[in-house]
Formats: sequence, structure tokens, C-alpha cells
Amino acid sequence: MKDKAVEVVGQNKDEQVLNFNIPDTENNVAFENQDVEAVVMTEGSPTDAQLDFNQRGDAAGPSSDSSWSMDCSTVLRVKCIYISSAILAAKSLFFHKLFLNGIKESEQRDVTVQIHASEEEALLDLLNFMYCNTLSATRATALLDVLLAADKFKVASCMRYCSRLLRSIPMTCESALLYLDLPSSILMAEAVQPLTDAAKQFLAVKYKEISKFQEEVLKLPLAGIEAVLSSDDLQAASEDTLYDLVLKWARTHYPKLEERKEVLAKQLVRLIRFPYMTCRKLKKVLNCNEFHPELASRVVLEALFFKAETSHRQRAIAAEEPNAVNRRFVERAYKYRPVKVVELELPHQQCVVYLDLKREECAQLFPTGRVYSQAFHLGGQGFFLSAHCNMDQQGTYHCFGLFLGMQEKGSVSFAVDYEFAARSKQTEEYVSKYKGNYTFTGGKAVGYRNLFGVHWKAFIEDDSNNFINGILHLRAELTIRQ
Repeated sequence: MKDKAVEVVGQNKDEQVLNFNIPDTENNVAFENQDVEAVVMTEGSPTDAQLDFNQRGDAAGPSSDSSWSMDCSTVLRVKCIYISSAILAAKSLFFHKLFLNGIKESEQRDVTVQIHASEEEALLDLLNFMYCNTLSATRATALLDVLLAADKFKVASCMRYCSRLLRSIPMTCESALLYLDLPSSILMAEAVQPLTDAAKQFLAVKYKEISKFQEEVLKLPLAGIEAVLSSDDLQAASEDTLYDLVLKWARTHYPKLEERKEVLAKQLVRLIRFPYMTCRKLKKVLNCNEFHPELASRVVLEALFFKAETSHRQRAIAAEEPNAVNRRFVERAYKYRPVKVVELELPHQQCVVYLDLKREECAQLFPTGRVYSQAFHLGGQGFFLSAHCNMDQQGTYHCFGLFLGMQEKGSVSFAVDYEFAARSKQTEEYVSKYKGNYTFTGGKAVGYRNLFGVHWKAFIEDDSNNFINGILHLRAELTIRQ
């Protein structure tokens, strides 16, 4: 065999076999720091081992099947490459176990490794890496082939190297989805985690303003929609709209009801943040036949218990799992801010609405911004709160304003008594700021331009009396009087 680098032993083009012929050596196991002479893998090199592989024309692509059978009648071509078993054992756990268990404990001189034809170029590059710590591949597709080979032959250092090179190539939506579609054995490897994390982050940033890309998002595969919905920074109108989007995506990709139920239960339900959905939408979850009844009851009950907690307790619950895969208690950057509502029927129809805003959210309102609350209902009509950075009544300086609006447009008129209050840092109690009475017609709003009676800088400064631990606590009471 040392006299021949290539030997044709068959004519079947459906198979390729990789043969390692290992002569006797005193020590077949090496360590990373062992002083081993690196020998260039050219045909006929006088090294301590020899690599033969046969050509197989298989268009099926790489296979994870590391079978060790060889049928000479199906071998097309044998190609010999001389290698150092010590170097391969030091770099590859696969070869380390092979040389230790397969050779040392038996009289076996030849070892057969079967591969696909499409793996040949990547495997040669991988062998070269184990000698020289460098790769000839530069394109993303070629690097992915080497990554697959490195995973198959357990060369962790090459997997890290490929991951680093792939991260240095400008990411696209197509490449990000390609990385997330790698075999599970690679996705779970620690060496590849930075690459998959970068792919997920790319998709999360690309589709951050999800309402602008709804049609694109609906075409994403499962791995893509998971990456987008995992983001805390997703800018959606509300969690209600994301819930509707998830159902629409599932119906598009899984038209069969039973399959849809399974993917919702196992993959997608953990990405919906039910605690931040409105009670009206949670009621629809209970009646949705696309969820298993037990699952729907569990997520809705959990959401209602969370809503019943105080604000500081809700933040504590969210902080308990900052790095968890399931971040259902973490609030996103909703366009319509969640509210907590208490409804009373007697002696008058009344609701008390609590709205919390972070200092950072308020700071972003300057100079003319607005932030809206989720809708809430009184007497069958939908209302909302809106916080503004606006000019005072005389137009001399910027200040914080709070307004109450009615959603429905049309001829309906509604007389409502309302009162705005804010929690004081000194007493930690709600202090009334403004009272009024207004007859609403659809699409109209009423409120107070300068709720705290101070200019914007005094309102937002670090020692402001309006923020408690960085949170502005607002309350609105609405009453319908006959």
C-alpha cells in the first residue's frame, strides 16, 4: 500500500469508503501538548499511519452515520493519505477512542471509515486543520461542511474555529436560518453556541419592529419564528397581537389541527407571554380549540395569578429567571403599555386603572413623544390612557401630561367622571392630581397637560419625587353616573 496512493478496487459509484491503515506504534494515544512532528499529508509521506479512501458518488449530502463496514465489491476508489495517529488522537476524541480501543486491543491493522463523496473536501480540510490549525475554506457553505465533519469526528477545536470564522462573515437572513437549521448535535455543542446566539440576535434585531414585517415573519421556519419571539425587545402593539400572529403562523405551516396542537404545545406556547395579555384575550385562549384544554387552563391561570401580584412582586418574579429560555414573566417593549384594572358595579359602574412607566420610557418621550396604554373597558366602551411630553398651556416649557381617551368612533356619547393620581416617593401613597367630568364621543380624549405642575427637567431628574425605584406609578379612576 505504501507504493500506491490510489487504488481502484470496484466500479460502484454509490459508495465511498475511508480506510485508515495503522502500523504498529508504541503509543497510539497523544495529548495536545505532546511534541509530535507535523507531517504534510502528501501521498507517500513516511509517517506512522496511512489513510485510504474510496470515491462514492452520492448526492444525498453528508451523513452522521459512522458505520464501520466495508464491502470491497462496492468500493469505487481507494485514496491513500499518510497521517500521524498521535496527532489525530490528540485533536479528535473520535480518533482517540478509535486508536485506543480499536487498534491497541486487537491485531487489526486496517481501519475503515465510510463517508459520503460530498464529505471528502471538508474531511481533507479537517485533517489539515489537525496538523496546521488553519483551514483553506473561506465561504460560509464550505465552512459549514467542515463544521459538520468536525462534529462527526469530534474535533472541538475545529468547531470553535469554524464558528468564529462564520461569525466574522456578514450575517444575512438566509445564513442565520441556515445556522439555526444545523443538526441538533451541533446546535447543542458549546463550541457552536456563540454562532447560534449571533444568528438568533440577528433575526431578533431584523424583525424588531415586527408589525412592519408581518408577511416576512409568517414565512419564517420554526427556528426563525422561535428566535424572533424569544426577544425581549420586540416592538409589538401588545402581547395580544403577538398571540394572534403565532396562531396565524401555526395555521399557515401546520394546516392539520393535531400537528398544530403539538407544535403549539411543545415549541411555541413557551414564547407567548400570557401574563401580559388582556383578560379579554385570555378568555379567548380558554375557548381556543388549538390548545389542549389542560394547557390553556394552566397558562391562563398562571397569567391571572401574576396579574394579581403587586408591581414590585411582579418585577421580582421576572427577575428570578433572567437567563431562562422561558421568559414568560419578562415584559417586552410594547407599544401599548399593560395596565392593571379593578372593576366595580355598585353603587356606580366604576373602574380603577393602574399604569406603571419606567423612567427610561418617560425620558424617551422628550420632546413630543407619546405612549399609550392597553385598552380597558367600562360600560361596554373601550378606553385608554396616553402619557405625553408636551408644552404647557402657555407654550413656554415642556412638561408631562396624562390623557384619557375613548376608542370607539361614532355617535355614541358617554358621560364619565375621572380622576388622575400619582404615587408620591415621600409617602408611597397615591396623591390626587386632577379631577374632571367629560362627555366622550368616539375618538376624543381629555386630560391635563402638566400633571405634576413642573417643567420636564424637574419631572425626570434622578431625585424627582415622582419616581419610586425608577418607576412612575399612575392611577386613573373612571365612574359612570346615571
